[in-house]
Parts: sequence; C-alpha cells; structure tokens
Amino acid sequence: MTSTRNPGRVAGLWYLLLVFVGPLRLMYIPNKLFDFDSPATTVSNITAHQPLFRMGIVVDLAGAIVLVFLTLAFYRLFAGVDRNLAVQVVIFGGVMPSLLYFVGVACDLATLMVVRGAVFLSVFDTPQRDALAVLFLRLRDHQNTAAMVLWGVWLFPLGALVYRSRFLPRFLGVWLIVNGVAYLIVSLTRVMWPQYSGKVWSISQPAIFGEIALMLWLVIKGARPPELVAASSVPD
Repeated sequence: MTSTRNPGRVAGLWYLLLVFVGPLRLMYIPNKLFDFDSPATTVSNITAHQPLFRMGIVVDLAGAIVLVFLTLAFYRLFAGVDRNLAVQVVIFGGVMPSLLYFVGVACDLATLMVVRGAVFLSVFDTPQRDALAVLFLRLRDHQNTAAMVLWGVWLFPLGALVYRSRFLPRFLGVWLIVNGVAYLIVSLTRVMWPQYSGKVWSISQPAIFGEIALMLWLVIKGARPPELVAASSVPD
C-alpha cells in the first residue's frame, strides 16, 4: 500500500518525525544545561556546550516546519469528514504553534548572544549578564506554557475528526480530547499554582499518551478515507 494511497500513514510519519525532534530542546537541553537557581552555572554550561544549544535552535526551526506539514497531512486525511474542523487543526495545531516556535528561537538566540558576550553588553557586569541570559531562558519557558494551550486546543477538533471519521478507532478520538484537556490543566496549573505543576504533569501522563497512540496507529496501520478506498477499488 503506497503512501499516496494511505494519507494516514503520511500523517503518522510526520508525527513520528516531530516526536523524534521535539524532546531535544523541550526536555533534554533544559535538563542537561539549565540551572535557574544558578545563572552562572547555566551560562557556564551553555558556553561549554554551545553546539548542543545551537542544535536545539535548529531542531526548533525544523519542528516548526514539520508541524505545518503534519497538520496539512491531517487536513488531507480529514477534509472529507468535516472541512471546518480540519481547518481548525491546521490553524491551532500548525500555524499558531509554529509562530511560537520562531519566537522561542529568537529568545534562544538572544540567550546565546548574551552568553557569547556581545560588545554592547559590556555595560553590564558578569552577574548581570548571567541574569539576563536566564531571563531570556525563563521567557522561553513561559512561551512553552502559552504554547501548551495550543497543544491542548488543537486536539479537540482532531479528536472530533478521529471520532467521526469511521476509518479510525473511536477510542483514539476520545483519548485525544482527554489529552487536550490534560494539556490545558497543566498549562493553567503552571500559571496559577506553579508549585504543583510537576505533580500535575506526572499525574497527566496517561492522558498525554493519546497523541503517541494516534501516531503509532497511523504509522503501523495507516488510515484511508472511504472515498480513497472506493477509488482504489475501481479497475483501471
């Protein structure tokens, strides 16, 4: 079965690529390099691992582009189910998060500029520059909190499309909607009650695996709208 006749597998492969590139800047680099309680340590770590930090920037740019292609693949898959919901998937899941990716990259580039010691920053002493670098990183972290709202919102139309499609299991659609609610709760907790954000994130993990379940289903089994199935059964 070719990918051109199985748009679900195309979407699944884009999803798989996003799963591979996403965690580098989102989880690995912060865990390895950042210590927000010690700006000097954070700056020292970034200085010592500049190629890794730069790779995170490149991966974020790639992730922004992958997001757009992923949601366009979903549009192709679900346009026959409900075109309006499919458009919402592209807007909330592709275009808007991609813009936040680019803003986040600007914050990381600003951090790198401070770490490398731009000449015009010589008016600040070393502790002030270290604090400025961490400020940009903190701003990037808050942008992730804002982006998490979109990570949740786009799963509502996507979950509804999966549920109504009839060519994908309905439980995946329900799981995606629960996944979206979990993202919104985590984002709200990070804003209102940040001291509980880690605990809420841990509790929400079973719900957040909804996206992984959909990705694996699409990669392994794929999905084809009924009109493509009918077209493929017509003899040449």
